[in-house]
Amino acid sequence: MEQFKGTGVALITPFKEDKSLDLEALENLVEYQIENGIDYIVVLGTTAESATLTQEEKSLVKQTIVWQNKGRLPLVLGMGSNNTKALVDEIEATDFTGFDAILSVSPYYNKPTQAGIYAHFAEVAKASKIPIILYNVPGRTASNMEVETVAKLAKDFDNIIGIKEAKGDLVQAMDLIAATPDDFLVISGDDMITLPMVLAGGAGVISVIAEGFPKEFSQMVNLGLERKVDEAYQLHYKIAPAINIIFEQGNPAGIKAVFAHKDLCKNELRLPLLPVDESLNNRLLDLVNRLK
Repeated sequence: MEQFKGTGVALITPFKEDKSLDLEALENLVEYQIENGIDYIVVLGTTAESATLTQEEKSLVKQTIVWQNKGRLPLVLGMGSNNTKALVDEIEATDFTGFDAILSVSPYYNKPTQAGIYAHFAEVAKASKIPIILYNVPGRTASNMEVETVAKLAKDFDNIIGIKEAKGDLVQAMDLIAATPDDFLVISGDDMITLPMVLAGGAGVISVIAEGFPKEFSQMVNLGLERKVDEAYQLHYKIAPAINIIFEQGNPAGIKAVFAHKDLCKNELRLPLLPVDESLNNRLLDLVNRLK
C-alpha cells in the first residue's frame, strides 16, 4: 500500500481535432508525469472522459499507458457503475496485467442507502483479485459515503485498501482517518484541501491539477508527508490560484487547456463537454507562464 502514498494523477484522454484518440499525445503525457515526480497514475477515471469512450477505445488507452509506463509507476484502473452485477461481471472479465489496483466510484444517480453502498462494494471486493480504492465524490454521485460505511468496509475486506475522499469536507476526512485502520489510505480527492488532509494523517492525493503542474504539486505533498509544514504551505499558496480556476468551467476542460498551453495535447473534448471560453483560456495561459 506504500506505493499509493504521495501524488497520484487522474490522467486525461487526449483527442485529435476530429475527436479520435491521440495516442501519441497520451504517451507523451505519461512520460511527462514520470519525469516530473508523480508517484502513480489513475487510468480511465472521470477526468479521462471515460463515459464518452467506446470499449475498444478504453482498451487502446489502457494498452498505450501500460506500454509507455513499462512498470515504472503503479497504475490504478478506474472501474465503477451504478449496476453492481454489471461491474462485477466486468471485473471478472478484465485482464489486470500492468495494473496494481482499482479505483471504484460509489454508485451514482440511483442514490442507494448506506447499506446498499456497503453491499455494492462487498460484491466488488469479492470479485476483485487486486486491491480496491473506494471513491467518494458526492458532488457527482448525489450520495455521500458515510464514515461508518467506509470504516466497516475497511474492516471487513482486506483488499479494500483506501478511499479517494472528494467530498471537500476536512472534518469528514479527519473522521475517516480516525475511524479506519492505520494502514488504510485516506487519499484526498480535492486539490485545495490536499495539504491539510496530508498533515492530518492522509496518504496523499489523486489529483487533477497535479498532472498539469506535477513537479510543484508532488513536491508540496512530499513536504507535507515529511511534516515540513512551512515549506509545504509556501508551495500550497503558490499553486492555490491554479486550483481556484482550473475547475471553473468543468473538468477536464481546465486541465486540457493547461496541457494545450504546454504543447502536450490539443484542447479537444467530446460532447457534452466543451473547451473553456476565451477569457478563462487566457487566464490559464497566464497561470502557466507564471508557474514555469
